[in-house]
Amino acid sequence: MNGVRVGIDEKVPLNRAVVLGFQHVLAMFGATITVPLVVGNAIGLDQHQIALLIQAVLLAMGIATILQTTIGSRYPIVQGSSFAFIPGLISIGGSSGLAAVEGALIAGGIIEAFFGGLGIVGRLRRLFTPLVTGVTIMLIGFSLAHVAVKYALNFFADPTAASAPKAFAIALITFAVTVAVALKAKGSLKAMPVIVGAIVGYIVSIPLGMTDFTLVNDLPVFNVPSLFPWGVPVFEVSAIIILLFAYMVSIIESVGDYHAISAISEAPITKKHINRGIMSEGIACTIAGALGACGTTSYSENIGLVALTKVASRQVVQIGGIILIVIAMFPKFSGLLASIPQPVLGGLTIALYGMISVTGLRLIKEKVELNDRNVLIIASAIIVGLGSPQLPQEFLEHFPRLIASILESGMAVGAITAIILDQVLR
Repeated sequence: MNGVRVGIDEKVPLNRAVVLGFQHVLAMFGATITVPLVVGNAIGLDQHQIALLIQAVLLAMGIATILQTTIGSRYPIVQGSSFAFIPGLISIGGSSGLAAVEGALIAGGIIEAFFGGLGIVGRLRRLFTPLVTGVTIMLIGFSLAHVAVKYALNFFADPTAASAPKAFAIALITFAVTVAVALKAKGSLKAMPVIVGAIVGYIVSIPLGMTDFTLVNDLPVFNVPSLFPWGVPVFEVSAIIILLFAYMVSIIESVGDYHAISAISEAPITKKHINRGIMSEGIACTIAGALGACGTTSYSENIGLVALTKVASRQVVQIGGIILIVIAMFPKFSGLLASIPQPVLGGLTIALYGMISVTGLRLIKEKVELNDRNVLIIASAIIVGLGSPQLPQEFLEHFPRLIASILESGMAVGAITAIILDQVLR
């Protein structure tokens, strides 16, 4: 359907696979680092504690990626820190401490693993018709759109917009190089648009004063993460319940991601793929809790990268997981990657996130009859999926935590809306 050049089971030469695997690390790095940075700052961790949290996250995500591609769905999906967990992690970490976060992640991960292992999630697969799946995939990309634009204008680092002109210039150069390589390059270089774009954007950003090497200077050269860095896990019922809401949102998003990567990589999707994928994510979250990290989920950014490069090799993603583990042992190097300016990430992600939405659009075009019923469902799901994340936090505070967590995920709201309408309007 999409002209994949390298299939899931195919392998590429090792030297090229390492470069392509590193490209996957670059694509997911900004979002993965953002989660521990946001959580750490919100609960009052100092710079060295945040560095420790980042290190634990990188190791956990590397392990999670390898699990997903071996015993899990076996799709070329990179696992990273989930934004769905941020509110719960801040709430628990701020009130009960990171030991309670460890306990809640471990317990919630075990529950998620059982949901997958017992086949409960896979039994719901019949609800994900091509119509529902297409809308869900479109909303995955749409829900990330504001992040790409905010990165491009350096919003998160400088909400005053003082640096916006320089940021836009960097993002524009990065985007132009990335697109040029993806469309015009020949041979092996054509599969590495993100790496080339990131290098050029990073170099341009240095003389413009948009790079910050503070974290690099604060981190040691080599350090092996330890188990339970925040102390013996504390298992609080309230903390576990809070994170279970995040797990539910993560499961919905991951099922959508599985369908997306299945369509992009031209690979079949069955109940077994879904069940094993969710089981793997649960095991990975338990490991993340033991390492003192954050919750893990499948990463839409890297699905977009597969669509852009048309290299769906499982081997490449597994090497990306190994690279994450190695980086975790060398904190200064991870700090260097974390120093990639947000405008560079913005230039990279505009195309990546857009590719995801286009994949959903293509699926609807090829698999769904656009009659009045189906058009109504698509239109309604897209509108509520785009609109619900715009609700302000002060409004969401009046809802039960489960409802608020779902409303914050446009993909989850859109998917639920499409599923309900698809079943009711028969």
